[in-house]
Amino acid sequence: MTTAKPATSLTLDDIKLGDLELWMRPDREGIFAKLRDEAPVSFHAEPTFEPPEGEELMFTVPEGKGFWAVTRFDDVMAVSRDPETFHSAPSVNIGDIPPEIAEWLGSMINMDAPKHTKMRLIVNRGFTPRQVARIEDSVRKEARDIVDRVAPLGECDFVSEIAAALPLQIICDMLGIPREDCRRIFELTNVILGVGDPEYVSSAQDLMGAGMELFQYGLALAEDRLANPRDDITTALMQAEVEDEDGRHRLSTSELGSFFLLLVVAGNETTRNAISHGMLALTQHPDQRKIWMDDFDRVSPTAVEEIVRWASPVIHFRRTAQRDTTIGHEQIAEGDKVVMFYNSANRDERKFADPYSFDVRREPNEHVGFGAGGPHFCLGANLARREIKVMFEELLHRLPDIHISGDPDMLQSAFIHGIKRMPCRFTPVGE
Repeated sequence: MTTAKPATSLTLDDIKLGDLELWMRPDREGIFAKLRDEAPVSFHAEPTFEPPEGEELMFTVPEGKGFWAVTRFDDVMAVSRDPETFHSAPSVNIGDIPPEIAEWLGSMINMDAPKHTKMRLIVNRGFTPRQVARIEDSVRKEARDIVDRVAPLGECDFVSEIAAALPLQIICDMLGIPREDCRRIFELTNVILGVGDPEYVSSAQDLMGAGMELFQYGLALAEDRLANPRDDITTALMQAEVEDEDGRHRLSTSELGSFFLLLVVAGNETTRNAISHGMLALTQHPDQRKIWMDDFDRVSPTAVEEIVRWASPVIHFRRTAQRDTTIGHEQIAEGDKVVMFYNSANRDERKFADPYSFDVRREPNEHVGFGAGGPHFCLGANLARREIKVMFEELLHRLPDIHISGDPDMLQSAFIHGIKRMPCRFTPVGE
């Protein structure tokens, strides 16, 4: 059965993607459908950050000149796969990184070749399919432990007790973070990706403090592993070398600190939101849940990809044009900001048949939930797929009637498609 295409009452002139209020509207899917049809590449004013009354900013936020919103699948792919024309530096966020924080936030996600290439060659060592396969037992054990904890309860908050617990613990274990520190890591990542949501970020000091605390933690971890090597990715990254025409290279402790900040944020938040949105979708589409459960192993590869497409945990990333060019029928000037909206590309009717239907057997499914290809394709994609599959395998087999029992409390964000909390219920198992 085909799902109707959503609509909006807004005119094109009313659609201002830089306004946070727009992202809280119930017709957001209709807004992007209208943009794809009538203005697939459109220009918007940038978001502005106004500190609360009486608060002084700890850093200067440069006033932005606006950005181009790219909403169709093919255009998003074209931008992502042309790193010579569209650079990731100085920032993949719409606003430029203030110089005061660029040094510790300047991880490889904000880099271009050749520096990005060197960094990626080093950190790739920890995220190959072979390396991810090595931690299969850890993922399975952690997922089982999570279900063991909640099974006797009969109900819980799905996000904090289930969805967030698995990726958080796995990435902390991989990096060698002590278990007693994991809760603090979780709280800090919520702040960093909670910009726009007053529950997590009430001041610029909150954001700066969380980012600096995570960076300093990563820096200390890197320095410790140089002196006391262990069997974890932090040690492997500090010891790994790559050779090119300029000689042999290792990560500095400062580079590892920046990468650590990126890794714990991306490795925790995005997979947790995919799992959360996946459970909500399975509750809302019981026919698809039955299809998956009736042949779990065979359907799992397509089901996992559909969950990532459906969730689109990261809404957008920005690039900066290095020369005058065109996207669609629009003229893009050198220096212009170009923002790829992955959420919109993943609902593009030109690419996906019936894109507003949740279909666990969808094939083909070349979504952009892990990025749209090119040098910045998600390093943790293989790990995320493994975590999603194993978590749902444990949940659906051991708690077969688990379902979302109330409305999700959505993150107020134009960057992360997040769910803060969401109740679930199931028949208690064991005591």
